[in-house]
Amino acid sequence: MHSKPFRSLAPVLIGLAVYLCPTPTGLTPQAWLYFSLFLAVVAGLILEPVPAALVGVIGVTAACLLGVGAPVIKGKVLGNGDLIKWGLSGFSEGTVWLIFTAFMFALGYEKSGLGKRIALLLVKKLGKRSLGLGYAVVLADAVLAPFMPSNTARSGGTIYPIVRNIPVMYGSLPDKEPRKLGAYLFWVALAGTCVTSSLFMTGLATNVLAMSIMKQSGFDVGWLQWLWAFAPAGIPLLLAVPLLTYLIYPPTMKNSEETPKWAASELAAMGPLSRQEITMALLAVLALALWIFGDKALPDMLRQNFGVDYAGINATTAALLVLVLMTLFGVVTWNDIIGNKQAWNVLAWFGTLVALAGGLNNVGFLTWFADASAKLLTGYGPGTISVGLVVLFFLAHYFFASSTAHAAALLALFLTTAKAVPGLDPGQTALLLCLSLGIMGVISPYGTGPSPIWYGAGYIKPGTFWLLGAIFGFIFLVFFLAVTVPWIRIMG
Repeated sequence: MHSKPFRSLAPVLIGLAVYLCPTPTGLTPQAWLYFSLFLAVVAGLILEPVPAALVGVIGVTAACLLGVGAPVIKGKVLGNGDLIKWGLSGFSEGTVWLIFTAFMFALGYEKSGLGKRIALLLVKKLGKRSLGLGYAVVLADAVLAPFMPSNTARSGGTIYPIVRNIPVMYGSLPDKEPRKLGAYLFWVALAGTCVTSSLFMTGLATNVLAMSIMKQSGFDVGWLQWLWAFAPAGIPLLLAVPLLTYLIYPPTMKNSEETPKWAASELAAMGPLSRQEITMALLAVLALALWIFGDKALPDMLRQNFGVDYAGINATTAALLVLVLMTLFGVVTWNDIIGNKQAWNVLAWFGTLVALAGGLNNVGFLTWFADASAKLLTGYGPGTISVGLVVLFFLAHYFFASSTAHAAALLALFLTTAKAVPGLDPGQTALLLCLSLGIMGVISPYGTGPSPIWYGAGYIKPGTFWLLGAIFGFIFLVFFLAVTVPWIRIMG
């Protein structure tokens, strides 16, 4: 079943089977063709008959050859130039390049030795048990989350470069005993950052966009109200992530009494901080400061104290700046950058996938999906409809490679539907939809910014990654609804 011919043919057969089904009412043949192609690409990502990046390139190329997926301007016939411009549009997305620079940051931590030193310190303090290391990773993300709206910068740019050094200490590598420790830690890190992305309004950039869409619909929620609404579900979920992963996807190495002693001896052998480590540490602090303060606090300070109008520094711009400085100060070389196959591979994969996911909206599939979903709930009670809208909104994330694109495409549609249901409290439903934006990122390898980073490291096999996403997505969603729905009603 898992032979190469099967894995090669299955995505094509799945796409053809869907396309040969009658086109649903409300969809154009072109939209149905594009949806069939998208499903074939997803099947290719799961089965991986060829590298994931190549699956993405094949998908974009096929869409351009078939002439589907690009935005259609009324009265204008799309030319070849328009099609390929859309096909390559994913590479202009800031998140794609932020993911790329996260790999380069990891390279800087590795080459300077700083990543090894921090990892050794963690192992020395918490390395006796794998579960303890899992909690260290989750708590580190939780501490940064209130101050870093970009979970890609937080999890991919700050946590990943350190965590990737820990499994190596135990001889756990992507191609050698990944389940010993690495696979466990990498899943904990991703699942944990999805929870913190929902727990804090400022833990995910999309949350801010969602709040602005809510305001346009007549609802407003503050930072503390957001935290108070999600905390009863979010805090238990955050604390449960390392333990749940330990039970569902356990590391083969549970205890290692001698490892902390070994880590202490390795730290002693490393000696004092080197110049390269100090440089990398300062650049990491600079990146952290710009990610936290660059887009709002810095412009506000300049405007209030110096009368200077400044647009601020985007998270990706900050990351690129630090990457340039890493190169100029000799932490990494240009040859190191162009030789980092893992980074370029993920760039190609995610850049094409962002364009392909966006194509679903361009052809009208997502609007049709939202309308059809709303009709499915007709005739049910207000409470059932509210929960049903959240479930459908959550599952629709399989069609998106960006939570921002998801919120922009569907949130207003779902809010409009909620407001039209007699007896349903649209404000509470709107808040439930917004609070789910972080935790839904766990369901796929492209579900949230850090996902391609943790997935691209190679510790977790593609099929396993999708399965874990489905299991944890189910757990997150069910617990979130079971706790948050009655809690929000109590809050009023």
